[in-house]
Amino acid sequence: MNEFISEDDLQTFEEWLKYQAIDASLMTTDELVTWRCYYEETQKQRAATSKIGVMNLKTVPGESKYAVAVREGTDLFLVLWVRRNQQGEYFVLKPTRIRQVDSQNSYHRDGTLHHKIVKNKVLSNQKSHAFPILNGFTPKDTGAICDPHAFTGIVEVPAGTLGPRHGCIGVCLAEPGIGLPNYTWAYEVLTQTVFREVSPHVVVSIMRKKQSG
Repeated sequence: MNEFISEDDLQTFEEWLKYQAIDASLMTTDELVTWRCYYEETQKQRAATSKIGVMNLKTVPGESKYAVAVREGTDLFLVLWVRRNQQGEYFVLKPTRIRQVDSQNSYHRDGTLHHKIVKNKVLSNQKSHAFPILNGFTPKDTGAICDPHAFTGIVEVPAGTLGPRHGCIGVCLAEPGIGLPNYTWAYEVLTQTVFREVSPHVVVSIMRKKQSG
């Protein structure tokens, strides 16, 4: 599916079906009724949770934060951020409207990479400088406003790049003797930003999947 699907597109049943890769013309009347019920339930769940607003991220001495944000008109929406704490550990975090979900990737000084979802660790004890590639972004719907003063650096991504289905972000750490991951086997790298204020450096790659064939 090549056509970019935005968050606004998902506000209509027809475009929501396209996001689900469903061809309405091939469905029976009963199947359409069932899928409309799924769509309406999804809309109800979204309406029941409030948007985040301005993130209240405290300034901590010796800590660095790097944001990825999307510009929509005059608004700057936070997509994710990378935090390096005083101990030299790195965390990749995404804002979420669902309070029960605690999702983060972390890199520890011994080289161990952890991935945590809802307080359970998976992919632990893996030695890597590259975090899992992230996709599926709805920054406007999440509603986390990016305050530039809260971050050491920002990668600002234009609208129409990251969406619910399109676009992805690769985060890795770079230091002498360790090459950057080669994303080009499956992705087209649109931009790559290196933040050198910390060691290892933080490298943020904005990408999109290559089209097969």
